[in-house]
Amino acid sequence: MPSKADTPPTDALHYPWESHPGPDRVVEVLPGVLWLRLKLPFRLNHVNVYLIADGEGWALFDTGFGNEATIAAWTTLLEGDLSGVQLSRVIVSHAHPDHLGLAGWLVARFQCPLQMSQLEFLHGVYHQHRRTEERVENSRLFFRRHGMDEAMTLQLLGRGQDYLKKTVPMPAAYQRLSHGDRLMIGAREFQVMTGAGHSPDQVMLYCAADNFLLSADQVLSKISPNVSVWAQEPDEDALGAYLHSLRMIAAAVPDDALVLPGHGVPFYGLQVRIGQLAAHHEERCEVIAEACIASARTAAELVPIVFNKHVLDAHQAGFAAGEVIAHVNYLLAQGRLKQVDHRAGICDGLLRFKTS
Repeated sequence: MPSKADTPPTDALHYPWESHPGPDRVVEVLPGVLWLRLKLPFRLNHVNVYLIADGEGWALFDTGFGNEATIAAWTTLLEGDLSGVQLSRVIVSHAHPDHLGLAGWLVARFQCPLQMSQLEFLHGVYHQHRRTEERVENSRLFFRRHGMDEAMTLQLLGRGQDYLKKTVPMPAAYQRLSHGDRLMIGAREFQVMTGAGHSPDQVMLYCAADNFLLSADQVLSKISPNVSVWAQEPDEDALGAYLHSLRMIAAAVPDDALVLPGHGVPFYGLQVRIGQLAAHHEERCEVIAEACIASARTAAELVPIVFNKHVLDAHQAGFAAGEVIAHVNYLLAQGRLKQVDHRAGICDGLLRFKTS
């Protein structure tokens, strides 16, 4: 669940646009770079996608959600402000359905290639076929071991995770993007960077000549991207990987770059924003460590402590649980928490954690 991260007043953060004018409008953020916003059917109610001039066509960065409403929105755009536009390629940052959802529809419509990292392509295929009986049972046991009761577990297995398969059928082929690649889009050269944490191998593009970064969901302007651990890799240190990626971005991209994120508004002040995101996660780690001093706690017991200011629906509760487990796994890797398998003589199979 994307969550509000502290954004103290500072002259180093600047937002050239306070908001986007709407889902049927196009904003030119730089010569040959267009910003579009598409609606989403949950609390995080929009996703940003971008068009980059690419010879006689346009390269699209991310696609929107895989539903009929987004197809209708694209149809309106292609008959309106984008009339006559031809897509030369579709670049997808990562496999979440608000970014990958309509890749198959757009690739088929424009007969153009799909470009994304290998791990994200395979992750997208996994999401489309993830609801096997074996995988559902694995997820059920994962949530139960972390202390979720049966009612909450059923919610999380239903609406809480069902959104992940909201993509139209993916293209059968793609062109791989890898960290360190140089990618030409029209006359512009982009450095391909990938980062984990929010998604396994999320693609970002940095154009040094024009000093702008397509940051996808790795660095957002005013909210913190969700960093979670899920049943298919229960011991993953997703938060450690995410913090590592922030340090990599900070070293590669200057502070005066224009950042074009997957949600929110474009901004300047990348280094300050990265510092805020790192501090936000450390604050959550401290809350968890403090809560586990007096007694060992399950992840389920930690969710209302960490998200005490939020009313969570099933969709958000799944993200909240995954994010708490990500922080727990990071603290375990750092030696700041230890796992205890029982409490006061109770051997119930639940995972509990105590401050070291």
